[in-house]
Order: sequence, then C-alpha cells, then structure tokens
Amino acid sequence: MFTLQQIAETLGRPVEGDGTLRFARAAEPDAAGPDDLALAMSPAYGDALRAGQARAAILWDGADWKGFGLKGAVLVPRARLAMASITAALDPGPRLPEGVHPSAVVDASAALGPGARIGPFVTIGADVRIGANARIGAGCAIGDGVVIGDDALLQPRVVLCERVVIGDRFIAQPGVVIGGDGFSFVTPEESGVERARKTLGDQGDIREQAWTRIHSLGAVRIGDDVEIGANTTIDRGTVADTVIGRGTKIDNLVMIGHNNVVGEDCLFCSMVGVAGGCTIGDRVVLAGKVGVNDNITVGNDVVAGGGTKIFTRVAAGEVILGYPATKMDTNMAMYRALRRLPRLSEQVAELRKTVAGLVPGKRDE
Repeated sequence: MFTLQQIAETLGRPVEGDGTLRFARAAEPDAAGPDDLALAMSPAYGDALRAGQARAAILWDGADWKGFGLKGAVLVPRARLAMASITAALDPGPRLPEGVHPSAVVDASAALGPGARIGPFVTIGADVRIGANARIGAGCAIGDGVVIGDDALLQPRVVLCERVVIGDRFIAQPGVVIGGDGFSFVTPEESGVERARKTLGDQGDIREQAWTRIHSLGAVRIGDDVEIGANTTIDRGTVADTVIGRGTKIDNLVMIGHNNVVGEDCLFCSMVGVAGGCTIGDRVVLAGKVGVNDNITVGNDVVAGGGTKIFTRVAAGEVILGYPATKMDTNMAMYRALRRLPRLSEQVAELRKTVAGLVPGKRDE
C-alpha cells in the first residue's frame, strides 16, 4: 500500500487535501475504485474521473480537484514525466530470491557482488564479474569475461556473449542477445554484389563463389543506464568493439550491426536496423523501421521519422523522413506532389486534346 503523500514526495509536488489516503494500485479514471489512485493528468479525462469512484487522483496543473469530489490530489504540470515517476514507484519489478538458485551453474572464478540474485537455470562463465544488487532472470547465459555493473536487471533468456562489458543500472528485456558475431563474409574474388554496388547495378561476369567468414574479434561495450527491449540483438565488433553510449534506450526487435558506435541518450524504436560500421551521435531518435546503411555517419540530435531509410551522411540536428531520407518538410512536399500526379496526368491528357484541336492536321489524329 502507498499513501498519497509518498507519491507526492516522489513527484516533488505538494499534496492537495488528505495525504494519508492509501491505495494499492493506479488505475484509469473511470475504472478507479475507492482504494485506487486515478491517473487523470489531462482535462480530457475529467468526465471519466467523475464516472469512477476514486478518492485520490493525479491531476493536471490547475485542476479543480474538489469539484471532482476527491478527498486528495496531486497536481502535475507535465503528465508523461509524472507517469515516469509514478510507474517507477509502483513497479516492484521481478522478484528473485536472494542468492544463487540451486539449478544455476556458476563458474568458480566468477565474482558476484553483494545482493546479486541469480535465477533458475542461469549459466555464468569463467571470470565473470556481476555488480551489487544485480538480478539475473531464469535461463540467462553469461559468457566468459563478461562484466555487468551494479543494479542491473536481466529478464529471462538474455544472452551475453564473451567479453561483453555493461555499465550500471542496465535493463535487458527477455530474449536480448548481445555480443553475437557480426555478419561479415567475403569471397576470394570480387563478388557480383560488390561490383553491383560500385556500378549501381552491373554484376559483371557471374561466377560461382563461396562465402568465407570474417571472424569477430571485438566485443560490445555498453554504458550506464542503457535499456534494451525484447529480442533485440547487438553484434560484437570485427576488431574494435561495438559501443552503445550512456543512457541510450533501444526498443524491441532492433538490430545493431558490428562495429557501430552509438552515442549517448539515443532512442531507437522497434524494428530499427543499423548496418555495420556506422557512427551515430548523441540524442539521435530513430523511429520504427528506420534503416541505416553501412558506414554512415549520423550527427547529434538527428530525428528520423518512421520507415526512413538512411543511405548517406546526415548532418547534426536534421529532421528527416522517407525512402531515401530527405528533410521532413521536403519529403512532405514530395508526397503532396505525388498525390497530385493522377489529377495532373488527367489535366495533361485534356491539354493535349485541346492543343491537338487547335493545330491544323492534328484534329483527326
């Protein structure tokens, strides 16, 4: 159970009314009962709040909380920021028993920090170092030489391959794989795909050639406060390490190729794919299904809209969209022009008929 006063302190906001009101959970305004905290942080939720039975609520700044029949409230100026604090306070996270589960296999050379919790069927390799209060969920596999910082959370079935280094407060959702080999192959002679890339389409003489693996000698280094979504993969570097900067958040089903260097506080949404050898600056936002070609540089503070395909360098601060990527306002103008093409085609056909009627000898053609 929580009190309204506790939530107010978490938000850094004053309590309006009775701060001793207790509740067990947060709820949508119309579904909230007397023991729930209603979340109604926009005037659009006013009617829904009246339809519920909440005694306490989080409301938008300036709201008339008494007018809603509440006994207590906390008013917030920025709804989504308040949601971050409220959900953090109310979310206990996965609960693992203290210590190492009997079914876990932990190499004798591994060092576990104080308060670390190791779940069932976890495997931990040689010379691994796991920080204080880390939680390692069921079925995780941690390779030799891995370093994990303090307060990390690995949800079930996360795989960290050998020599991966991760900072403090790391979160990995189920199915994450970090440190798999990069997708690097070569043929004995220039392949058709290499020639096609140079010539923009001509493969030359096509011949049978087998692919030879280029092994990955690097690892992956991840900074503090990074979060990675379910079933995302990050490949190790070929020689140098793949790097993910501090504070970067990566969604589900994202693919980060070998030798990429990703900056700090970036946000990559679901199904982003970044080919190998890219350098991506700080605070870059890649929306869903953005693709980045190999060996591309993306500057700081770039925002790429959903489905954008990046084939060339992007300067710092640009907002881009489309396939291929162009500045967002340019792309929208192009799209509007594209929508007009059918009508324009009809108009051109009509003009041709008119012109043909005006030119002697063309009327009957």
